[in-house]
Amino acid sequence: MVKIGNIELGEFPLLLAPMEDVSDPPFRAVCKDNGADLMYTEFISSEGLIRDAIKSRQKLDIFDYERPVGIQIFGGDEEPLAMAAQIVEATNPDLLDINFGCPVKKVVCKGAGAGILKDIPRMVSLTAAVVKATKLPVTVKTRLGWDDNTKNIEEVAERLQDVGIKALSIHGRTRTQMYKGSADWTLIGKVKNNPRIHIPIFGNGDISTPEQAVAARAKYGVDGIMIGRAAIGYPWIFREIKHFMKTGEHLPLPTVLERVQVCKKHLQQSVSWKGDVVGILEMRRHYTNYLKGLPHIKEFRQQLVTLKTLAEIEEVLDAIVIQYKDHIFDRTTPQVAVNDFLPANDNTAGCNVYG
Repeated sequence: MVKIGNIELGEFPLLLAPMEDVSDPPFRAVCKDNGADLMYTEFISSEGLIRDAIKSRQKLDIFDYERPVGIQIFGGDEEPLAMAAQIVEATNPDLLDINFGCPVKKVVCKGAGAGILKDIPRMVSLTAAVVKATKLPVTVKTRLGWDDNTKNIEEVAERLQDVGIKALSIHGRTRTQMYKGSADWTLIGKVKNNPRIHIPIFGNGDISTPEQAVAARAKYGVDGIMIGRAAIGYPWIFREIKHFMKTGEHLPLPTVLERVQVCKKHLQQSVSWKGDVVGILEMRRHYTNYLKGLPHIKEFRQQLVTLKTLAEIEEVLDAIVIQYKDHIFDRTTPQVAVNDFLPANDNTAGCNVYG
């Protein structure tokens, strides 16, 4: 049984990564339906919480059906982070996570996110301040290091454990890699197998198939896997991995009807939570993956990203079910189009994805 504090997560939990502009309550709802064991909110600025910024406060919204759920915060100064931790605690999540992994420039230049990887003593002091400020279990998500010359994750893991974190999630890239190249799980495995480490270690990066998840567990011994991009528009990834681990067999791929039904739920909850205009607008980023693998889908997809009412969009989705009712998806075709969510460059406005 993997536990974070007193939170029991099962034998080998699958975590939904915190992803800015993605991991909102509507998206978390469909991932929970499909087997995510622990989910995190989008990352929230400690300064924004203290200023009572509307967007930051909205990200604190969590619901009982999501539990266990963690709220993730970021910042580069002890006092605001500690104050933010107290605000988060008042909303009663199951745990609090600190973001030391976001690589984009607007976060890094403030000494937050992956920017703190240049100053490990400060990273430790920030973490200690948050642990001291809250009764919630505190976890951390970070990267291997700043660059290839500073892959100090083994030291980081020991020192953060020493100041009281209850679990560590590690993305297998450095900050300078951003999301390029392949994730390196070797150091994640070394952290997990370090005899000094007794907290759960979760690996993150490039897991998009059941086979990859099984291989990561067997080779590196991690306590669980955090999944990000592979779940966008394809929340079935959680149930597929669990089934494959249990039986060694693949579940049938979701049908067109299943995909549209889940897409509709996601859309409806997006509109309910954000309102008609924002809910419809922000849902547009998800249609590519929900419809991945359907031939000649461009015209339908174009309608979905231009229509402005829920009824019109649902009508198009119903038409897709009719048009493709006999379509059989091919397992050799990637189920997700992960590059659609990659930050374009170091100046990306938001930290869009984590896995």
